[in-house]
Amino acid sequence: MEEEKSKKPKNSAFKQQRLKAWQPILTPKSVIPTFFVIGVVFIPLGIGLYITSQSVHEIIMDYTQCSVVAPSVMSNENVPSNVNRWSFDPTTSECVLEFDIPTDFKDQVFLYYRMTNYYQNHRRYVQSFDSSQLRGQALPASVVSSSCSPIDSTVIDGTTFVYYPCGLIANSLFNDTFSNLTGTTTFVFSEKGIAWPSDAQKYKMTTYSVGTDANQTYTEIIPPPNWISYGTRYTAANIPDLSQDEHFQVWMRTAGLPTFRKLYGKAQETLPQGTYNITIKSIYDVASFGGTKSVVISTVSWMGGKNPFLGIAYMTVGSLCFALGITFLVKHLISPRKLGDHQYLKWN
Repeated sequence: MEEEKSKKPKNSAFKQQRLKAWQPILTPKSVIPTFFVIGVVFIPLGIGLYITSQSVHEIIMDYTQCSVVAPSVMSNENVPSNVNRWSFDPTTSECVLEFDIPTDFKDQVFLYYRMTNYYQNHRRYVQSFDSSQLRGQALPASVVSSSCSPIDSTVIDGTTFVYYPCGLIANSLFNDTFSNLTGTTTFVFSEKGIAWPSDAQKYKMTTYSVGTDANQTYTEIIPPPNWISYGTRYTAANIPDLSQDEHFQVWMRTAGLPTFRKLYGKAQETLPQGTYNITIKSIYDVASFGGTKSVVISTVSWMGGKNPFLGIAYMTVGSLCFALGITFLVKHLISPRKLGDHQYLKWN
């Protein structure tokens, strides 16, 4: 007769939780030096990180209210921070900002747009896209409906059309445009190389069918509702090539926080000190969700853009540890506490 198998774990150090463990006994001789070491290391490191962050030159200009407040001619009335004068042309929706670059922005210069109160991390928003369609596959409405809802397809005159590209992320694409800088000199930003190389590999030219009419109108797809610049139908002349549209690729990498910035252009040269103008075609609606939009011109350091938080955090933790070390040292010198011999401690 076979013995019944037991479910009892083997009598090993691992399965019976008898592995050796370090159980330090904290004494003033070990704790106080530890606080001082952390303080000595963290404070200089924090100072270095803070100085590095402050070496980044950056100018942020909020143009949210340009279409509402700015006059039709260049004026210094109600201008936002870092802006000398501004104007808005309602016929072209163009906002012109005049601003100063107080010092040379050396080596590399980046142009960003900055959004606030914009929650790209909402679960339904993040999931609303179809990776196969973005890779060029001609998917029918029945397939994209499961991943792109509610911006998946629509019926026009009894014919079902698929939105291309489908989904909430693509439909909400940021469509303001920024000119190069003009003024003391013309400074050109390149729109190539702004997307991550890994992102660029996710997009291909679409393989949806094109019609045989004079305009070669696409018969299966239409632009998303908010892509008004493409009209009501795609043709061979205006169909977007997502594999080359790096602004689209940047937008599709959703942000994790409600305040974020996305790269619009970059230049591998020094931006000289002086007064410049930038023309912005201000179309994107941020008032509907109580957000703001800004244009950012910035340099970078070896640790990235301007962000003093890390340096301040290191200095704060180091200073706190140093202060605690001094407090405990004074307490130990004035009224030391007699310690027992830990060899007589018994563990059940």
